[in-house]
Amino acid sequence: MDQSLNASARNVQDFSRLVNPRAVAVVGASNDLSRIGGQPLKLLTEFGFKGKVYPVNPKYPEIKGLTCYKDIASVPKPCDVALVALSSNHVLSVIEQLGAAGIPFAIVLSAGFSEVGGEGIELQRKLVETAKRAGVRLIGPNCLGMLNLHDNARIGFGGTVQLKTLIPGPCAMVTQSGGFGFGVVATAAYYGVGFNYAISTGNEADISMLELAEFFLERKENDSIMLFMEGITDGRRLIALGERALELGKPVLVWKVGNTDVGRQAAASHTARMTASYELFQSAFRHGGFIEVRDMDDLIDVMKVQRTKRVPKGNRVGVITLSGGAGVLIADRCIEHGLDLPKLTDPTTAQLKELVVSYASVANPVDATANGYNDAFASYNRVIAAVIADPNIDQVIARSPRGSAAPAWSRAFIEIANATDKPVILNWPTSPDDNADVMKLLEENNVPCILSPGRTVRALASLNEFAQKQQAHAKRPRKTATRPTEKQALNLPAGSGTLGEHRSKQALAAYGIPVVKEVLLSADDVAKLKEPPLPFPLVVKIESADIPHKTEAGVVRLNIRTLDELNAAARDVLAAANKHDSKARIDGVLVQEMASGLEVLIGAVNDRFFGPVVVFGLGGIYTELLKDITRRFAPFDEATAREMIDDIKSAALLHGFRGQPALDVDALAAALSRVSLLIADHADRIAEIDVNPIFVHPAGQGVVAADALVVLKDKA
Repeated sequence: MDQSLNASARNVQDFSRLVNPRAVAVVGASNDLSRIGGQPLKLLTEFGFKGKVYPVNPKYPEIKGLTCYKDIASVPKPCDVALVALSSNHVLSVIEQLGAAGIPFAIVLSAGFSEVGGEGIELQRKLVETAKRAGVRLIGPNCLGMLNLHDNARIGFGGTVQLKTLIPGPCAMVTQSGGFGFGVVATAAYYGVGFNYAISTGNEADISMLELAEFFLERKENDSIMLFMEGITDGRRLIALGERALELGKPVLVWKVGNTDVGRQAAASHTARMTASYELFQSAFRHGGFIEVRDMDDLIDVMKVQRTKRVPKGNRVGVITLSGGAGVLIADRCIEHGLDLPKLTDPTTAQLKELVVSYASVANPVDATANGYNDAFASYNRVIAAVIADPNIDQVIARSPRGSAAPAWSRAFIEIANATDKPVILNWPTSPDDNADVMKLLEENNVPCILSPGRTVRALASLNEFAQKQQAHAKRPRKTATRPTEKQALNLPAGSGTLGEHRSKQALAAYGIPVVKEVLLSADDVAKLKEPPLPFPLVVKIESADIPHKTEAGVVRLNIRTLDELNAAARDVLAAANKHDSKARIDGVLVQEMASGLEVLIGAVNDRFFGPVVVFGLGGIYTELLKDITRRFAPFDEATAREMIDDIKSAALLHGFRGQPALDVDALAAALSRVSLLIADHADRIAEIDVNPIFVHPAGQGVVAADALVVLKDKA
């Protein structure tokens, strides 16, 4: 097996000596092979590891027939990895010794670091500093170790890693839960799905999940990688990983946990790791080369389908069954998952009519009926072959037959399935032990068998989703789009807090984002007016950085049509502001033109893990009611902004719905892109931007922001 990194990899840490070591030192080795210090010796000597094993413990001259070394300096060279199985107070000195001995990697099983809080946090900080000085890279601490099932290097401890049933396969796992992740490896093996590698990252004091993911993605023996993720601290690196996965055509299967308030709390207490908003993870997954799985069945099914290495050219599915009810059920699930069941071509339909009984259905789904059993399924195979060959079909789901003729049927079916480049998935119609030999034969010959109709469709939909993202990525321009505006100086005040609406809009206007016409006046200025500062009708608001939510405070008056109404409105909002917060700083009264159109929301937040993110959706009451919003990571161009607009479920309202005119999507896309530049350019100062509402006018007539709020943070 070629284990070199992909030649096109850039800035990827090479962990080859970690995952394919020539020799492993077990520091804290025990002659009791049931203990944490003894289990690694059993694993490295009884499971086929061909490298050298060096126990280190001054108490013993030898363990398990191996020379036991008194200290790390005595360990023969070369040695690539040290597994540290000592109490936490001894680990720092061990790392120093590893650096002096030229051993580049350590897997630290020891607990008692940041996961226990208090002094453990400080001890982990010192561990990281020590490792940097020593030139040693760390896995852990507080981890279960590493599995390399291809080379039989099991470097860790625990009951799961000692199972003889584990099998290799073209996927690498990085897991932030060692016990659960290694359990996944064992469960997958039961269903014939293997992993080349699995690494438990523990506290990730040094080497992170994403570093390892980048490395494994570039390795030629891996067709995919799988992440069991509680949280990360570098969202932009996760996004870049997704982009690289699309370039290489290797999916990243991600199982993200800790997504609810309760789950996030559990994750923090378990790993001392804060998690970002799940919605931002979802956005990264949706637009990168990720396939999100939510349970063991999902993972195993997706891995079965992905390992066929067949990519559908489109989302058109042909369904063939021996049961009408099953066909209808599969068809329903296909539509729910965005797959299409097109009409078969006339020549295919004519051919099918010659192969099935008169009362069979030759539409899509095709129901061959129980008569398909009559000739040992020979005609059923011809039906399947005809549907596969149909030019309207990109992939096929077939229901497997059962019974005594199934073995002979399966051998002929394998030839049909392997003669096409279209994905062909079998929905297994009965229990796994019914015709189990047939299932085994099929899967050994690259035909995935999945147990339930819903699971079958979900797995195929994942294949389509990845293929569509990969196709879109290939079409995306590789040149960076020209910025519509250079970075603008904003002269923002020092310190954190909110800007008033007027100053917030000035920041928008500096980036070419249209805002309503307005003037800021004192109450006396309003009283002295002989004519309106802007044409009626007008809006009157209080201007105060201390009252960011004006509607709730009652400091907004709409549809003002006379000077008398203007004076009264100014007095009203000042009184309401004083009633709401008598200590609020009042900068004056904001008088602005009335605006109308479709209300949308543009927001932005500078997330601590993902950086600047832009949010878009319908504005006004629909924001909270429908929660129809989408997200992108800033900055982005107008083409990406248009994709963002089309992502919301209510996009039809912008393109013209039930005879209504199409709205100015181009101007809206320009505004979205410019907001993304604004927050990205000033990420060191801007924490949030809220433009709500921004009114969208008919096509060609632009957009205009009627309200805005910018929240500042202290300069880093």
